[in-house]
Amino acid sequence: MNRHEPLPKENFLFGHNHISPFKKVQLFLLSSVKSGQSHSYIFHQPLKMTLTFCFLSKDITTLTGVPEEHIKTRKVHIFVPAKTAMQSGINSTKKWKMDFDTRERWENPLMGWASTADPLSNMVLSFSSKEDAIAFAEKNGWSYEVTEKRTSKPRVKSYGANFSWDKRTRRSAK
Repeated sequence: MNRHEPLPKENFLFGHNHISPFKKVQLFLLSSVKSGQSHSYIFHQPLKMTLTFCFLSKDITTLTGVPEEHIKTRKVHIFVPAKTAMQSGINSTKKWKMDFDTRERWENPLMGWASTADPLSNMVLSFSSKEDAIAFAEKNGWSYEVTEKRTSKPRVKSYGANFSWDKRTRRSAK
């Protein structure tokens, strides 16, 4: 391959996960040189270019290809899951979750299993913040309901109260 002829589109790698309004995106151009007789390519240092994309609409429902009945009538629930009783402590309460309303369930006559034709009813999405989850729901045109994070008050007691024989401070282990 000649160094001065244009490279094919496969050599362009997009360095982004999503494009938000007025975001600068870096494109990496990999220049390739064939090594001897083999068919492998040696990739050199990427050349960096910066492009700016401008999107005026935050609503992407027309671009997704999702049927309208899954967009206009869909309601999502945004919440933080409760703390589990396992040893992970509060680890499961750090992410915000989004689940979808349940639709069209029936019992399968052959096996008795619960069946559904809704592909989104069993999907749960995770987000690092409540604002990210709300922005994603608005971007997809879904109505949403937010359940705020609950915090529990820690009980103030001494370590010796765990071994107390007094009925007021003693807790049963049964």
